[in-house]
Amino acid sequence: MTQEAASLDELRLQLAPLVADAAVFDGWTADAVASAAASAGVDPALAAYAFRDGAMAMISAWIGHVDATMTASVGGGALSNLSIRERIRRLVWARLEAVAGREEALLRALTIMAMPQNIAASTRLGWRSADAMWRLAGDTATDYNHYTKRAILGGIYAATLHAFARDTSEDKAETRAFLDRRIAGIMRFEKAKSQLLRKPDERFSMTRLLGRMRYPAR
Repeated sequence: MTQEAASLDELRLQLAPLVADAAVFDGWTADAVASAAASAGVDPALAAYAFRDGAMAMISAWIGHVDATMTASVGGGALSNLSIRERIRRLVWARLEAVAGREEALLRALTIMAMPQNIAASTRLGWRSADAMWRLAGDTATDYNHYTKRAILGGIYAATLHAFARDTSEDKAETRAFLDRRIAGIMRFEKAKSQLLRKPDERFSMTRLLGRMRYPAR
């Protein structure tokens, strides 16, 4: 990565939350970038250049900011004494807290991300978020579990974002309940999967059970 590209990435991350603030009123547009630049005291032409690829570039930078905020909030061993269920819950909630107060910008971002021309990029962003969460949760899987865990969590996180953006309950109680139900589903799936994939001689076998009933151990 060139120094210019690195500097532009830093600028995008710096401006991303300000662009999101402006997107509440202006949408994910050049006007939002100009407003963010003015708030940060950044050259508006430079800001426009940094986000020259449009709305998805702005949204991607905002997601990068959320990644960084999540890591600062629950990284550094803060999750080490917690169960996997609780680690995932706290990681997802840290991301939601990072976008709290910008629900209108979030709804607009989700609409843009769902456009056919943006599906591939949105999928990559969702994967990146899920991967960041699993890594902070301590996941070290390198086999197909690496992929299934991220695909499942990515889907749950996306659904929870939609619930969060529309939730008007006190302290987002409905979203909390929604998230807890989805995480419980992950845990049930992982338990069932581990039982299915145990070594053949550790799995339940009706034939072996009947054999033992007929010929009990002496």
